[in-house]
Order: sequence, then C-alpha cells, then structure tokens
Amino acid sequence: MVKKFFAQACLIFLYTVNSCLAGACGVGTAVGAENEKGFCVERVLERLKASAAGLESYEGKIVYKFRQPLFESETIRKGVLYYQRCGERSKLRINFGTLKQDEDEEERYIEHYIFDGVWLTYVDWQIKEVKRYQQAEADKPVDGFELARRNFPVIGFSKSEDLKKEFEIELVEQKGDEGGDLVQLHLKVKADSVYKDDYISVDFWINKGLDLPSKIVAVSTEEDIYEIELLEAKVNEGVDEKVFDFEVPDGFGEPEIIPLEKKAESK
Repeated sequence: MVKKFFAQACLIFLYTVNSCLAGACGVGTAVGAENEKGFCVERVLERLKASAAGLESYEGKIVYKFRQPLFESETIRKGVLYYQRCGERSKLRINFGTLKQDEDEEERYIEHYIFDGVWLTYVDWQIKEVKRYQQAEADKPVDGFELARRNFPVIGFSKSEDLKKEFEIELVEQKGDEGGDLVQLHLKVKADSVYKDDYISVDFWINKGLDLPSKIVAVSTEEDIYEIELLEAKVNEGVDEKVFDFEVPDGFGEPEIIPLEKKAESK
C-alpha cells in the first residue's frame, strides 16, 4: 500500500504542459483517430513527455483524497511535496501534516514518504514507526518517476505507443466557468491492459494558464476513487537539499528494513 500510494502521488508532476497545446485541440476524440482532433490528442501526449524531461525541481502543496462510495467514506490528507533531480539521480519527499476522516474535524496527523533513488522510507509519527523499502541496487538507483511507472500509468514518462496499448485515450470537453483554463485527458483501461485488475479509468486535468497539472482522479476496479491535487507549485526554482535528509527521530524504534526482492535465477 505504501509503494502504491507513493506511485500515485509522484506521477502527477510529470505533466508540465506547454500552454499552447490545448488552444487548438478538439475534444471527445480518441488517440489514433484519423482526423485533426485525433492528431491533437497525440500531440498532447508528446508535448507532455517533452515537458516532463525538463523538470529539475518541484515544490508545492498536495491534497490527497481517498473515497469509498460503497461505504460512504472519505479521507483527506494535506501536505507538501518536494522533488529534485541531479544528473541521473533524483529525490522525492512528501510530508503530510493533517488528516480529515468523513465528517470529523481535520486533525494533526504526520506521515512522511522519502525516496532517494534506492530506498523508499515511510515514517509514521502516530505510532513512531519507520519502514524502509529497498527499490534498487545501491549502485543502480532509479528515478522516482520510474518507480511510479512500475505501479501506475505515467503520462509524460511512458511512451505514447505504450499508453495506447493499455488505454483508450480522449480529450474531454470542459464545462463551467473554469472550463477554458483546463485540459482533461480521460484514459479508459482496455480489457487486456496490464492495469485491468487495478483500475477502470484515470483522468488528468492540466491548467493551461499555469502550464501545470491541476488534478488526477483514478477509479479502481473496486470502485474506490483516488484523487490528488497540487497547489501553489514552484517549478525549477530549486529545493534545499536538507529537505531530503533523514534520521530516525528520537523516541522511534529501529527501522524495519524490507530488502530488494530478488528475481529467481533461471535454471
């Protein structure tokens, strides 16, 4: 669950979009359609990918909602997200500070997720527990977005051809006062997709004026809804390296270490 949430949270800031891409785009058209609108969807995917490649740092507020309509339940976590890329390595940290459950009052609730290219560290301040999940060999670190891609479809990082194999993709018309400021991509999971056991659909909203992602909503096969919203973003302004430092806080026990799973050697 820790790794799956981390994947959902970090994928969203791959979508730094050129503001001109939506102005000429049609809506309600699937990728691959043999007309001008279909080409436009393809262009959205390619420009997202190109923009993501230029992302060096990110800092902003994050709101994470988890809804279970069947049980009429909702939890909302709020915090801050940091990302920094240095050459072939990157670091990512999410600090949650509050939690709201259903109709209860919002309360202080601290959870930290830290990824340094090799280790994904989860810190639970309520029960004073630290868990460290090894994600790569020490001499072969992976980018935070590559980690996300293992568990979740990542537009802007995954190749367009790969996405089209897994999803039916279309632009969705935006209505209301804010409709002109947003681009929405709807990804419907195909019957033979590698994501068919996990998700029904994934929607992305991109703010044209800010050239930044606004929101992502994923619906699971169990009809649970995961929503991530990013606010007050600072892009490529640098992040203090000390943000990514980690030491076991006073009063916590020894971290639980979960080593990298080894693939079985072929006989």
